[in-house]
Amino acid sequence: MNVATPKCAHAAHPRRDVLGTDVSVISRDGAMALLAENIAARRFMPVTFLNAHNANVAIVDARFREALPGFLVLADGIGVDIASRMLYGEPFPDNLNGTDFVPEFFRRQKEKLTVALLGARRENALAAAEKLSEQAPQHEFVFLHDGYFEARDEEAILARLRALKPHVLLVAMGVPRQELWIADHIGPEHCTVPIAVGALLDFLSGAVPRAPLWVRRLRLEWLFRLGLEPRRLWRRYVVGNPVFLLRVLRQKFLGRRGGA
Repeated sequence: MNVATPKCAHAAHPRRDVLGTDVSVISRDGAMALLAENIAARRFMPVTFLNAHNANVAIVDARFREALPGFLVLADGIGVDIASRMLYGEPFPDNLNGTDFVPEFFRRQKEKLTVALLGARRENALAAAEKLSEQAPQHEFVFLHDGYFEARDEEAILARLRALKPHVLLVAMGVPRQELWIADHIGPEHCTVPIAVGALLDFLSGAVPRAPLWVRRLRLEWLFRLGLEPRRLWRRYVVGNPVFLLRVLRQKFLGRRGGA
């Protein structure tokens, strides 16, 4: 299965090319209204988020890059805002990082939704479901499976999804595995809006701490995360951020959509 199709539910919205990925130019309220509208109409619409790291991955991973046109891609983080300023003269309307956007979306929606959680470690996903239930008790949050499954487990997971058919499916497997899994396996028979959420379930569970609010307001959460996990994240941020900006400069002055 491949969900990448030019007839996406979000195709009418303006987009900006950031290193070859088209990112929707949409406000926080507009994005939430779009999700709510598609859920109400039961229109299938995969969602993901683009930050500097994901854009770098898309440059070198052809399968990931080819899957992204099938998603509503939302702007996440200061890196893509800098890219937008450099390429288009203005930032994106809002910073729509999934860690804040997704829980806020659930809090805002008054009509009951069924939300399935797939990914992360079992204990983290269960704790995240409990946290979301506290924040948005009007919805039903269902733990589906942790993210450590093998190919032989997929049919059982998909069968359960077909039976449950949740309004929203949160897929937390990391980039690009989560987007590729959605693109390869998930269709309208499984859910309405699958969302690739990265480390959201780990953050909600408390297993990974969030940066203080003032750090997030300064849009330096990446620096806080680097301080917590320097061995794992130094390449992503210390190397990846300058590489991302160099690629954006190349796009600006050479007109190329990224490059190795």
